[in-house]
Amino acid sequence: MDQFVIEAKLRSETGKKAAKAIRAAGRIPAVVYDEAGKATSVTVDAVQFNKAWRSITATTLVTLDLEGKKYDAFIRDTEYNIISDAVLHVDFFAVSNKKPVVRTYKVQYKGTPAGVLKGGFMVKHVPEVKVKALPKDLPARVVIDVSGVNIGDVFRVKDMGLGDKVTVLTNAEDSLVSVAPAR
Repeated sequence: MDQFVIEAKLRSETGKKAAKAIRAAGRIPAVVYDEAGKATSVTVDAVQFNKAWRSITATTLVTLDLEGKKYDAFIRDTEYNIISDAVLHVDFFAVSNKKPVVRTYKVQYKGTPAGVLKGGFMVKHVPEVKVKALPKDLPARVVIDVSGVNIGDVFRVKDMGLGDKVTVLTNAEDSLVSVAPAR
């Protein structure tokens, strides 16, 4: 996956009037929070931000280029106006890539289970899993291939195989998917 770079500039003005002027200039007011909780007010280019925002997940790292200094950051929160289809404000969370983070993922499924093709029914058990990893090692999505699951088989959390750098915190014996026989 491409690493998105979003250029940011420091800002000193705050408030409603300043935010309107920033948006009129084609930029978005934003705040960058670091791991210590310190907040820095910045602005980002609206076109550049929207391009990244519309094609990433909540666990995708972006590179925030703050006047020459680069930070890895998550887009933590956005304020969005549905009527004007515009982002009004952004909160970034800058990470150091030295401390692991915990994230919860919705499980996505790929393929049709072999047991379903034989007349069985796919039963989804656990809708999401919790993982722990360094921010740069987090997967963008958790997608499992269920095409090998037959009638009576169970696909468990331990069968996901997310790699060595990702620790799954959800119980390894929890069932993600099973295929029940037809009645």
